[in-house]
Amino acid sequence: MTNKKMISLVLGIMCFALTTGICVQIKTVKKTSSKVSQNYEENNLRAEVLRYKEKYDNLLRETEKIDIELQKEIEKATENNSELEEARNQINDGNKIIGLAEVTGSGVIIKLEDSEIDQSTILNSNDLIIHDKDILKIVNELKNAGAEAISINGQRVILTTSIICGGNIININGEKIGSPFEIKAIGLPETLANLERPGGYLNSLEQDRKIKVNLKKSNEITIPKYSGVLNFKYIE
Repeated sequence: MTNKKMISLVLGIMCFALTTGICVQIKTVKKTSSKVSQNYEENNLRAEVLRYKEKYDNLLRETEKIDIELQKEIEKATENNSELEEARNQINDGNKIIGLAEVTGSGVIIKLEDSEIDQSTILNSNDLIIHDKDILKIVNELKNAGAEAISINGQRVILTTSIICGGNIININGEKIGSPFEIKAIGLPETLANLERPGGYLNSLEQDRKIKVNLKKSNEITIPKYSGVLNFKYIE
C-alpha cells in the first residue's frame, strides 16, 4: 500500500511538472512569436519609409535639375532683349522675396538649445525646453527688425510657413525638427543683433529659463529656397 502511494505521489509530481513545463513553453513561444511579428512589422514600416524618402529625394534632385536648366534657358532667351531682361530680373527679385530662390548676405545666426538643468529639480520643467511659441516670437522679432530672409534648421520661412509644437519636436513646413535650433536671418547685422538686448526675449530665455542662446553676426549667410509647393486657396 505504501509503495502504491509513493508511486502515485511521484506520478502526480511528474504530471504537475510536465504540465507546468508545457505551459511555460507555450507562453514562451507566444511571446517569441509576438516579438518576431512586431519586429517584422517595424522593419517593414521602416523599409517603406526609407523607400518613400528615397523617392522624395530623387524627385527633389530632379526638380532642382529642371530649375537650373529652366533658368539657363530664360537667361539665353532674354540676354539680347532689354525688356525681357528687366522682366526676368523682376521675377528673380520676386522669387527671393517670397522664398523661391536661394539668397545670401549679411545678418545673424542664432543657436538655441534646451537647458541642461536636471528637470527633476524644477517645478515647471516645460520652461527648460524650447517651444513653438519661442521660435515664433523670435521669428516675429527678426521680421520687425528688418530681416529680409529667415531659415530654421535649413527650412526657409515664408508667408505660409507653419511652426507647430509636436511633443518634444517642432513641425516647421511639415518637417519634424528638434533642439538644437539654428535660426539664420539676413538683414542689417547691427539691428538684428539687438534681439539680444537686456530685457529682450533672447535674454529672457537665457536668464530666466536657462535656455542656451548664442547669437553671432556674419557677413556670409546662405539661406536656401523653400523646397515645398506654394498653394494659394483664395488668391485669384
